Amino acid sequence: MNKSIISGPIITFLFLIILLNRVYSQDTGSHPVRLMFYNVENLFDIYDDTLKDDDEFLPGGTKRWNLTRYNRKIDLLYKTLVAAGEWDTPDIVAFSEIENRKVLADLVSGTYLSKFKYGIVHEDSPDQRGIDVCLIYRKDCAEVIDYRYWIPSDVKREDFTSRSILYVKFLIKSDTIHLIVNHWPSRRGGVLAGEGLRVNIASMVREKADSIIRSSPVEAKIIILGDFNSTPDDREIKSLILPSDSGIILKNLSEYLSDKGLGTYRYMGTWELIDQIIVSEMLITCKNGLYTGSEMVTIFKPRFLLKKDPKYPGFSPYSTYRGYRYQGGYSDHLPVMLDLKIRLQDQQE
Repeated sequence: MNKSIISGPIITFLFLIILLNRVYSQDTGSHPVRLMFYNVENLFDIYDDTLKDDDEFLPGGTKRWNLTRYNRKIDLLYKTLVAAGEWDTPDIVAFSEIENRKVLADLVSGTYLSKFKYGIVHEDSPDQRGIDVCLIYRKDCAEVIDYRYWIPSDVKREDFTSRSILYVKFLIKSDTIHLIVNHWPSRRGGVLAGEGLRVNIASMVREKADSIIRSSPVEAKIIILGDFNSTPDDREIKSLILPSDSGIILKNLSEYLSDKGLGTYRYMGTWELIDQIIVSEMLITCKNGLYTGSEMVTIFKPRFLLKKDPKYPGFSPYSTYRGYRYQGGYSDHLPVMLDLKIRLQDQQE
């Protein structure tokens, strides 16, 4: 039994007492706004979707996915979010590898996350396996003004079989935040696999970000985050943050973590930073409202999210599966988090 996982009725009761006491006693206005991105490694329900290739995640499928395993994963994810919020919960959590809206509803309504009244932004993507990008947000912190899903304009929808990109416009503490959530095509089969489509998507995301900034009455605050299946040094990421002809600048805050040799995904014993956070320059340099910086982006890596690697020295993310063998862990990725703080004009003077 993994002693790092909170379990048992007594421990769960104490956990809830601490959690709820923290929630109702703190002044939420004095705490940073916390955003999180988490690739949750194939969070499928146990029911067959005849329009998607979800056969391996059925009770009779190759991975023998069942209700017990599903409920365990939902429980582990809920506890991860609470731990990531330091006994509160993050204000916005973006996900990839979510099968459908039902699994999100089970997470936010079927666990003690229901106390936080999360809203859901989700639509089915054209991905052949049926995995989506989506998010949940605390309604006491954030208000959704608009949301859309994007695919490259030069690709016919019926020909696009990857994940669409989620754009959400939020009102947070009287400030407007534009959030763009990504899960780019996989490198399965080698680094070059899917590279052309990743480059195409990177170009689209950059064009959209530039358009948002140009059309805003004040320079926009944009956060681009997700699983890019590319490292900060790969050309598609470099092309995304290259200054535009009009001088618009995006900053990859994750370069700070990459320079330290940190990563969110471990491949053949080597950590890779493929889950990243990129922001518009205004979110760093603004003199008023929400702001952030490289020191406020972190990889959430508590001991319970890690497991000793049986093949390579060191620890790897404690995944749900290792190949086709069920481990009962959380995910094969580690989450990334970003804090936003409030800067007031008179604090600068």
